[in-house]
Amino acid sequence: MGQKVSTGRSRHGKNTEREASVSSRGKIGADEPSSAPRNKTYSGIIRIRIEQAEMQFKDRWFACLSLGQQTFRTATSSNTDRPVWRSEKKIALEENGARIARISVFETNRLSKNNLVGYCELDLSDALNSGPDYKDKLLELYDPSTKAKIVGTISLGYTIEDRLETERSFARRLLSIMDADESGELSLQEFRELIKAFGNKVSTREIENLFIEADTNGDGKVSADELAQLLAEYQEKSGLMNRCPVCGENLGQSSSVDDVIHVSLCFDEGSGYETMTGGFLTEKQASYGWMFKLSEWAHISSYDIGLKEGSKSSHILVFDRRTMRLEEELIDNKIVLAMRAIYQSRMGLALVDKGTKELLVNMSIKQGLHMSSLESAKEIPKFIEFFQDRINVDEFKYPVESYKTFNEFFIRELKPGARQIMCEDKPHVAVCAADCRLMVYKSVDEAKRFWIKGRKFSVKGLLGDEVLANDFEGGSLAIFRLAPQDYHRFHMPVNGEIGKNIMIPGHLYTVNPIAVNSKYCDVFTDNKRVVNVIISKEFGKVAFVAIGATMVGSINFTKNEKDRVKKGDEFGYFSFGGSTVICVFQKTLYSKKQV
Repeated sequence: MGQKVSTGRSRHGKNTEREASVSSRGKIGADEPSSAPRNKTYSGIIRIRIEQAEMQFKDRWFACLSLGQQTFRTATSSNTDRPVWRSEKKIALEENGARIARISVFETNRLSKNNLVGYCELDLSDALNSGPDYKDKLLELYDPSTKAKIVGTISLGYTIEDRLETERSFARRLLSIMDADESGELSLQEFRELIKAFGNKVSTREIENLFIEADTNGDGKVSADELAQLLAEYQEKSGLMNRCPVCGENLGQSSSVDDVIHVSLCFDEGSGYETMTGGFLTEKQASYGWMFKLSEWAHISSYDIGLKEGSKSSHILVFDRRTMRLEEELIDNKIVLAMRAIYQSRMGLALVDKGTKELLVNMSIKQGLHMSSLESAKEIPKFIEFFQDRINVDEFKYPVESYKTFNEFFIRELKPGARQIMCEDKPHVAVCAADCRLMVYKSVDEAKRFWIKGRKFSVKGLLGDEVLANDFEGGSLAIFRLAPQDYHRFHMPVNGEIGKNIMIPGHLYTVNPIAVNSKYCDVFTDNKRVVNVIISKEFGKVAFVAIGATMVGSINFTKNEKDRVKKGDEFGYFSFGGSTVICVFQKTLYSKKQV
């Protein structure tokens, strides 16, 4: 199992901690651990251009381009139903990296939130084999909640650029800046000024030696091609530049491509078109209006989501394993502030100890009754609208209007085949138990170090039985966190025989990372939960723990003790709210199985 939480860098330079978002029955452990050496190889460099769009009404529009963990945005158009941007960006495609580019179109709101109106996706895999010729595309823009509704079209194009041409282009730009006599080549003096401009302390003798080595034809001048070759060789060997002069990032550390390509991309001025603005982690961050930016500057809101900062942040980042793109979890800001007040302070802890626990239980029961009433059905359209493209109504087994209560909608079934069961013919491979944000750890100690910050989390505390816990001592665990917008039925992670349900009473804290990361409470060991030990030929014993949460008082099972099941089979469902499933695997079998 052994996949740790991925870590990266935020726009403000701090580590970001994020979960992997996967659909149920996806394979566990397909990604490399975050501790693996950074791969600096890449498949190619692509220049993507967003030309214009045709929308169904007039407004001021802008577009966002997201690929992997990078997001860029265009300028805002005039008030029109045919916005023209002609904006482009050059991006390095990492080897084994993201290939699905998402283009989203927003209508503007002068004060705060800009609204996502339509989006499309572009698979860049074929582009790598298409050669350098420019390719035009006219793509339909889908309504965020369903691909059955088209809200407009967008024109874009792309071309693949050769690595050497990118390096030469960068060298030509440097040469044009330093070429005082406009000869098209660098003299020794001009070359000396260039090396000094990189910011490193290099002796006069070293600069002269570099000049001689760069001047491969011995004509006493350094051409653009000669400069490009020198930079490519020496930057990786000895580091002529320590920091990127454009973005300020330390070179040789966090870049996923080599240093010269990194600086080349930052220096890129495009081909006469406007260059998109970058530096965003998610399209939601890129889409915020000036009011949010002011609050971020004032530290009311922050994207500093790290191992120490994560539980205090207003923004939860999720890594989508299909698109390899960072997404921001949708959650009302008032709820975030309330959770931080309760779960991230000693005063909040004191309130919890003095009755908030019972309040959360009573509130969950009351809300559960409301969500099962006929009146609650009117909440369904608003719920779908709020989560937009996070809920795909095309997957629903039944039409939206057929649900008579909100809970009927919440525990909805999906159409057959809506979720592919990975490695179905390989019983030694476990799969995801739910649509979720997935965290996988080799051991409980590792989970506590990276994610679970409670004071007394343990396998014994989670499973509630000392004899049972001994079977899983030192084992690995997978955490499947379901957000409110997710499909809320959970499924079997392995083949096997279902054991007896063990009911463990408890509280109903939220399972949001703000609480899980808190050092003041122990969500997974304090909350109401049901433990079932699955007996598997391939995995031995697998502890399946369904955990209730705030607004989730009901955990329901659709299989019985002694039932023989296959991985991917439905096992049960949670009623309204967010919730979590944890699977604990035995240590003795971990090293032999792919999970």
